[in-house]
Amino acid sequence: MFAEPRAGGGDLRAVVYDAGTIAARVRELGREITRAYPEGELTLIGLLKGSFIFLADLARAIERPLAVDFVVASSYGTGTVSSGEVRLLYEPAAQLAGRHILLVEDIIDSGRTLASLTDRLRSRGPRSLAVCALLDKRIAPPLPEIRFVGFTAPPKFLVGYGLDHAEEFRHLPYIAEMG
Repeated sequence: MFAEPRAGGGDLRAVVYDAGTIAARVRELGREITRAYPEGELTLIGLLKGSFIFLADLARAIERPLAVDFVVASSYGTGTVSSGEVRLLYEPAAQLAGRHILLVEDIIDSGRTLASLTDRLRSRGPRSLAVCALLDKRIAPPLPEIRFVGFTAPPKFLVGYGLDHAEEFRHLPYIAEMG
């Protein structure tokens, strides 16, 4: 079941959330979001790269019309430690004014990127703005926009289902701890 470790990567230690558990929770989130937005135009904005698998599954689980766009942000530059400054490398091309905007994130860690993005998206005049995260480490200061969370993440380095280590392991259908 475990993928072979890649050059420079670590070993996968244990499955934290298996594919069936993730699929069931994504379906539940889809139902919650469908109920939360019974009217108005809804746009899902995925924070690339980590959210792309979760976003695709979530979009199919939401039973109402919606649009999808993406944002690419960087706070690392060429280093391995966050600079604290969030740069947008790609902004949503879609019109956001007057629409319900749901920012889809893979994992909430420090919350700095998320706080910066919600401020920027709010400046574009959406009807509402909320965040849906697959995982929340519960270490970031609380943000009022965080409305939907799949799982509370353990304090471990996780890979799979979009989460990566040096661009590897995103393709795994489960989330595993890397050691």
